[in-house]
Amino acid sequence: MFVIFFLLWIILNGRFTVELVFFGIAIAAAVYLFLCRIFGYSPKTDLRILKNLPWIFIYCLNLIWEIIKAAFAVMGVALNPGKKPDPVIVEFHSGLAGDFCNVLLANSITLTPGTYTVFQEKDRFVIHCLRREYAEGLEDSSFVHLLRRLK
Repeated sequence: MFVIFFLLWIILNGRFTVELVFFGIAIAAAVYLFLCRIFGYSPKTDLRILKNLPWIFIYCLNLIWEIIKAAFAVMGVALNPGKKPDPVIVEFHSGLAGDFCNVLLANSITLTPGTYTVFQEKDRFVIHCLRREYAEGLEDSSFVHLLRRLK
């Protein structure tokens, strides 16, 4: 995280001088210490993120792919007069442990066109879907499978 803060400092300054590097190191260290003390962040979190980086990358690619597929499906509903919206609200339990994975799943569902998360508490989700077929397999979606691999 320290490296990300430092790189952000350099990018936002737009210049690269010795003075900016030293100030960048000091400011990145101060922000990192603030993060550790106030928010309970630790170097172990950095290691966990690095360990899961390939899965996070795959998850992001999967999210983009699902957004594209859903956008075309919703566009088909909007442009085809024969396809009418058939909205439905479904409830399911993801079975994911941890708040991070459940919140990430809720946000991913909301980002995908045609669905949005109405309510999420722990692993319980209430989802609104534009059509009934969008609700099929939510609890066994590719998002859930990939999030189960995160540690």
